[in-house]
Amino acid sequence: MNALELARWQFGITTIYHFVLVPLTIGLTPLVAIMQTVWYRTGNETWLRLTKFFGKLLLINFALGVATGIVQEFQFGMAWSEYSRFVGDVFGAPLAMEALAAFFIESTFLGLWIFGWERLPKKIHLATIWLVAIGANLSAYFILAANSWMQHPVGTTYNAQTGRAEMTDIGAVLSNPTLLSAFPHTIATSFLVAGTFVAGIAGWWMVRAVRAKNESLARSLYRPAVLLGVVVMLVAGIGVTLSGDTQAKLMFQQQPMKMAAAEALCVSEDGASFSILAIGNLANDCAGVRHVISVPGLTSFLANGDFSSHLDGMTEIQQRDEQRFGEGVDYSPNLAVTYWSFRLMIGLGAGSAALALLALWLTRKGRVTGNKWFARLALGAIPTPFLAASFGWLFTEMGRQPWVVAPNPTGIDEIRLLTARGVSTSVSAGTILTSMIVFTVLYAALGVVWFRLIARYAREGAPELTDTPPADESETGPLSFAY
Repeated sequence: MNALELARWQFGITTIYHFVLVPLTIGLTPLVAIMQTVWYRTGNETWLRLTKFFGKLLLINFALGVATGIVQEFQFGMAWSEYSRFVGDVFGAPLAMEALAAFFIESTFLGLWIFGWERLPKKIHLATIWLVAIGANLSAYFILAANSWMQHPVGTTYNAQTGRAEMTDIGAVLSNPTLLSAFPHTIATSFLVAGTFVAGIAGWWMVRAVRAKNESLARSLYRPAVLLGVVVMLVAGIGVTLSGDTQAKLMFQQQPMKMAAAEALCVSEDGASFSILAIGNLANDCAGVRHVISVPGLTSFLANGDFSSHLDGMTEIQQRDEQRFGEGVDYSPNLAVTYWSFRLMIGLGAGSAALALLALWLTRKGRVTGNKWFARLALGAIPTPFLAASFGWLFTEMGRQPWVVAPNPTGIDEIRLLTARGVSTSVSAGTILTSMIVFTVLYAALGVVWFRLIARYAREGAPELTDTPPADESETGPLSFAY
């Protein structure tokens, strides 16, 4: 493998590791803030216990997310130095905003929230967790602004003397239509992840409490958490569907090759079908692809609202790109990865839907359940939206290939960069391979730590509140995991 292939694998591995943690932080922080708000407004200590319980899990996830995210910043300037040289004037601005504004807000007020129990007035302490939630979502906005510019460059000119892209309009970058489409989809996905996480853990505990003959605990403590998670899942699921439809329609305009590959649409069609299952050679060779199960006209409808409309296939788009950007380059992404990641992104959402529907049925009219199958489903559903989000990110990034900065179909022809031209010319394949092995082993170890900590504190359940706390630490004092 050459330096380019290794650099792509390295960045892909570190990105997926990091992104597994990101949606939970974005979605769970507002849910913890909601729990604390209910406690503040009602005085019901059930919600204080849930705040402490899921707050610990949030801290674990946040800490590992920071640890895995830092590496990516260095990769831009090392393995991908040619990319950074070309886009640094534009790409660096939203990243700097994320670090200097959003992340500092997020981390500063998270520290105040951790150590502010019993030290800050309740209203001020409540405000700190809401500021963390705002910071987390603001951070997502700036990161997506940078990524959306790679998907659809705007607000930029090309300096022929320096060979670099130069920003001319920060407002255009921060109001990029690709960003305005991707942000609500990402946030809705994050709430789906967090809602499933809360409902799954609380559902497992509800069954455990009922089977331990403690039905009052199941009804008073864990059933409300299950219902909160389910409501969030239902609202977020609607949001994911609507924002995903909007984003797909936009991608058919901005990156038609990506969407044609997502459907294995090899040749142009009127009334293109939505492929549920395709077989044959998906290794970028359309000749042997055969659609076994498909829904007639659905892809055309998803693209522009017309079941009979015309859509260009990969072959025609390749010819058009060769005329515009030059011959000798395969402008199509990896067909197998793009096709299956798109379907896994959609299909894995079924785990959250099954949990939500069964939870609503089993907890109707104030009921609780000790059903073992529900407990298994509750735990089994937790990873499904994590995986769906990861496959969605994989589809977004791999579907853009061979471009690291995709060309804007409406102009700015010079603002484009092939992935092959973004890799560093001075970093050897051996160096990248060594660092990739180190990062993979390190991240695997951190993944084990993350899972063991999450499992440990999830098994402990919501903490008991006592009127006479021990001398060394109050149950309503700082969260124990912070130490």
